[in-house]
Amino acid sequence: MQAVEITSYGAPDVLRLGERADPVAGAGELLIRVSASGVNRPDVLQRTGNYPVPPGASDIPGLEVAGVVVSGDAAAMAQANLKVGDRICALVAGGGYAGLCVAPVGQCLPVPEGFSDIEAASLPETFFTVWSNVFDRARLQKGETLLIQGGSSGIGVTAIQLAKAMGATVIVTAGSDEKCAACLKLGADHAINYKTADFAEEIKTITAGKGVNVILDMVAGSYVAREIGCLAEDGRLVFIAVQGGTKAEFNAGLVLRKRLTITGSTLRPRSIEFKTAIAQALTDKVWPLLANGSIKPVIHSTFAAADAAQAHVLMESNQHIGKIVLTW
Repeated sequence: MQAVEITSYGAPDVLRLGERADPVAGAGELLIRVSASGVNRPDVLQRTGNYPVPPGASDIPGLEVAGVVVSGDAAAMAQANLKVGDRICALVAGGGYAGLCVAPVGQCLPVPEGFSDIEAASLPETFFTVWSNVFDRARLQKGETLLIQGGSSGIGVTAIQLAKAMGATVIVTAGSDEKCAACLKLGADHAINYKTADFAEEIKTITAGKGVNVILDMVAGSYVAREIGCLAEDGRLVFIAVQGGTKAEFNAGLVLRKRLTITGSTLRPRSIEFKTAIAQALTDKVWPLLANGSIKPVIHSTFAAADAAQAHVLMESNQHIGKIVLTW
């Protein structure tokens, strides 16, 4: 099969299309003929040597795919009501940038009716991540307020739509007026250009000093102190990336006085059982919203698999709004 390989750690041009042996599905797995592969920030980190591959996972990058089932564990597939020929999308721990990809059956979801494979490939990584962190870990409730740092990213556009669908008020930050406008169009109630305004001061004004209930943060670093100040009593801060650095200094007294919760997670190394539980929650609560059009994928650009390096250049430029997808 063809696969995009990381020939050495470094800049995007280390990505090259090569030939690999076809993978074989094992117990509890199925094999997908891939039509489209989502591009995500962890792929960039893996390419630069900053995101080790979990034990047992493919060294080929790519955490989400869409395509057709070509074979697999018959008993596991029957239990999941899947069969050869079904169109599915899947979350994988690696191997997504390839013409064939093995996935645990429990991490596969049907392509929503009316969706293209490109749209379907944009779903798993961000939807699993947002559901796990915003709704499971941070326990966002109807009527609460969510602040999303980086509202125009793949994670951001997913979090906006999911939070609004669940009855929350949504505030986002983004790095340009164009990105802020895109977030508002997706349903965000307020959008703050962090390059021209202090988001912490804006939050005080928007919430009349009460603060927000949940913050979804991909930055960390110097943002943390201001985020602690932005949280309401019993607020929850959840980290999913540390693009601004791993170290932070903040007023721990505020954590005590406001009874704050600070948490975070990475999805890739978690167990198949853990991810299967998220898939079930998405099937029950989110896939119907995709099917009826309440939530829509946001695709910024597509690239042929041979042009994966160009896709990574775009990802690192932070000029995109929504998802980047490779096609096969």
